[in-house]
Amino acid sequence: MAFTKMNLRIVKVTSLVIFLCLLVGQLSAQDMSEFRNEEFIQSQDTLKYRILYPEKMKNGEKYPLVLFLHGSGERGGDNQKQLTHGAKLFVDKTMREKYPAFVLFPQCPNNVMWSHRKKKKSERDDWIFNFPLEPEPTKPAGLVNQLIEKMLGSELVDTNQVYIMGLSMGGIGALEFLYRWPEKYSAAVVICGGNDPQFASVYCHIPVWFFHGGKDNVVPQKFSQAVYDELKKRNLNTKYTLYPDANHNSWDPALAEPDLLKWLFKERE
Repeated sequence: MAFTKMNLRIVKVTSLVIFLCLLVGQLSAQDMSEFRNEEFIQSQDTLKYRILYPEKMKNGEKYPLVLFLHGSGERGGDNQKQLTHGAKLFVDKTMREKYPAFVLFPQCPNNVMWSHRKKKKSERDDWIFNFPLEPEPTKPAGLVNQLIEKMLGSELVDTNQVYIMGLSMGGIGALEFLYRWPEKYSAAVVICGGNDPQFASVYCHIPVWFFHGGKDNVVPQKFSQAVYDELKKRNLNTKYTLYPDANHNSWDPALAEPDLLKWLFKERE
């Protein structure tokens, strides 16, 4: 009899755990459904993106715009994976009420990037990065910029509060966006990214908050550090946060920083 009761308890506990897991999954899916599924079509080219609108828009009011560039692992054509990192921050009820904004998550297709970054392994088996600037941006980067232009012309966006965030491939891309279109952005958040520091003088008026893991073996920390060192000479609002024991996933602690959005939204062009 005792054995039967124990089995019954196990079944009940297991059922409860399964129910809670399903509930959490459903709530998460509901949260992400707040990001509308959209496409931006220019001639023969299509950019897939998800966009979160301010929850309670008021007639005649303008709102900030946040562009979030995902990493290489979220590339594809499902218009979903790009929400893997960062999206939860913006659907958080408290944050959404405190910082109403348009939040844009475009998706980069496979086998292409937000920038023209090149990399190869050295003889010591570490990564060597190069950041060539081609005359034109990559196709997805160009499409994102055209979409931003369209949104800025809608009279719904506060052009003094346009922000860019990016991680890994997207962090590298964010810095190239700042170089190519420095007049658009009021501030930037760059997580485990980096770029060529010689380009920093073009966008040195823009505050950037860098984050990186000290043990990053995918994008070495020195590539963020070099750009930060150059920017800090010209812009005291630029910041750098190093997580000494973090590897490439420094986006986890970075996106959990309690003052991240407070810092971002207070910056105005």
